[in-house]
Amino acid sequence: MSCLAPPSTASAPLAILREVFGYEHFRGQQAAIVDHVTAGGDALVLMPTGGGKSLCYQIPALARQRAGCGVTLVISPLIALMHDQVGALHEAGVAAAFLNSTLDWEQAEDVERRLLAGQLTLLYAAPERVATPRFLGLLDTLHAHGQLGLFAIDEAHCVSQWGHDFRPEYRQLTVLHERWPDVPRIALTATADAVTRADIVERLQLQAARPFVSSFDRPNIAYTIVDKKDPTRQLLQFIEDEHPGEAGIVYCQSRKRVDELAATLCTHGLDALPYHAGLPADERRQNQDRFLREDGVVMVATIAFGMGIDKPDVRFVAHVDLPKNIEGYYQETGRAGRDGLPADAWMAYGLQDVVNQRRMIDDSPAGDEFKQVMRGKLDALLALAEATDCRRERLLAYFGERMADASDSIADGAYLARAEGLFDPKSTRPRYRPGFCGHCDNCLHPPAVWDATDCARKLLSTVYRVHEMSGIGFGAGHLMDILRGKSSDKVRQFGHDQISTFGLGAEFSEADLRGVLRQLIAVGALRVDAERFNTVQLLPGARPILRGEQPVRLRAVAAKSGPSRRTKSARRSQKRSKQDAAAAELDAAAQARFAALKAWRGEVAREHKLPAYVIFHDATLAAIAARAPGSMADLEGVSGIGATKLERYGEQVLRVCQSAP
Repeated sequence: MSCLAPPSTASAPLAILREVFGYEHFRGQQAAIVDHVTAGGDALVLMPTGGGKSLCYQIPALARQRAGCGVTLVISPLIALMHDQVGALHEAGVAAAFLNSTLDWEQAEDVERRLLAGQLTLLYAAPERVATPRFLGLLDTLHAHGQLGLFAIDEAHCVSQWGHDFRPEYRQLTVLHERWPDVPRIALTATADAVTRADIVERLQLQAARPFVSSFDRPNIAYTIVDKKDPTRQLLQFIEDEHPGEAGIVYCQSRKRVDELAATLCTHGLDALPYHAGLPADERRQNQDRFLREDGVVMVATIAFGMGIDKPDVRFVAHVDLPKNIEGYYQETGRAGRDGLPADAWMAYGLQDVVNQRRMIDDSPAGDEFKQVMRGKLDALLALAEATDCRRERLLAYFGERMADASDSIADGAYLARAEGLFDPKSTRPRYRPGFCGHCDNCLHPPAVWDATDCARKLLSTVYRVHEMSGIGFGAGHLMDILRGKSSDKVRQFGHDQISTFGLGAEFSEADLRGVLRQLIAVGALRVDAERFNTVQLLPGARPILRGEQPVRLRAVAAKSGPSRRTKSARRSQKRSKQDAAAAELDAAAQARFAALKAWRGEVAREHKLPAYVIFHDATLAAIAARAPGSMADLEGVSGIGATKLERYGEQVLRVCQSAP
């Protein structure tokens, strides 16, 4: 039995936004998405992290239920995300629940009873549970009574084999359209290139869905990629210089590396925690809870951590190992600066990263088609890492967006912080001009570029001549010794000091040669054979370089990991700005009220076992502090205070403000 929201509900979404969530206006494409889905249309929504995706299905859920259409089922892959979203909805006065493995039998039965009794507006469940016969039976019952209003598929990129976080269980969600074709669906993700989008449409049978694609630009995030030398030291220096005492996420490729790095950060005085799939479930949960609820915690993690993390004040995301593709990189870096304030995406990248990622693709048991797509995605990420021009422009181009279009989107007010008044768009909007974003390392400090063609040809010639003489391959270090004229025991043992290229690259430093090797592997001129002791071998891509048909231009290797973007005084100034941005314009008395409100909010959050930002965002507390409210009426209209929160917390907020020193 289908249910279409009647025309009389056309104005309901904006009223719900104001009444329930306490916001005056939709942002960007939210209004169009909400109207389309509320009226019963299917939608595919691509919106960057922090852009407000959850409201795109939560408000239609409320509107459709009020129109008699029943419950909205939200498919979410993460238990932690379900808990926090349901907790936030409860705070806003919305009847929501989840069904997952954290519930015992009696608790699950109670949720099912409330579901069938029509007492829930939203129900969250994992894809594995949705496909079970018992759960499908529940949905059949709801549908028979016209009480199945909407399917919301969050993190929809998980359905695609081309996506960065493929989860086979998402493929089972085709049952939703096949079994209940009249129930509208909205699929949402923050990250998907053209190939992944097409796969989402095909796998979820969304051919008739209306696509909504927001700008992928995150103008508050500064992108920096440095040559990897001593990544632990480089990371420590980055955190000490740029983000002391602030929350961040550090991504590593292996579990062992996560454990080692977290321990090292702790010995240097940082509050660092490990997170990976090899830890006991209780320890993972405790570490995640601490990260979400405490200030200044650094999470060191594999990619097992992060999807759905809503913590707004993550000030940096660092990679000490290269991700697999740009989608993964974008998704992970997007967890920084959800509050719209300045944040950093920092990565250390080196030769071994290229070797490791190529090896993982080549050694994969997947078919040739899959490997070819994965190589193409890796190539795009390598091009971003090797780039000497604007990184933001390259990043946006990967998702089919021009930087000028991103600038227009920003001007339209598509971002959370701008919409909620955290800062003035006139002072924060980057000064865009073609090829220059003004907020990545290449734009702020244009790198010196050198013509590495001669070096590359000599290196390739050395690989060829060594193999020709010895009949076997050798590692990168040995090849560099030959080219630089270093007469090591191994070089003499194999007679490689007699090769014509011996010593021809004496003017090149080891760092120069490693950079050239890295790019030659990246462009497919060389490969490293892991099964043969990491020996370097020529590939067909070497031919045009050897013939002088293809130039090789590289960034000059810096003496350090890269110039600091700010002086110490500027860093201190920015740090104060980031810490106090929401309250920066407040006078002394209002600052005192703001501090008192933050302390009160922390107590409430601990009592409710929720992150503090779920109770009220900093921007809301700052607006309250500025008003110095003396009555409940003074709190009405404050952004972020809906009817339920006003009723629940209004009197407490007034007491806190009036008792502040």
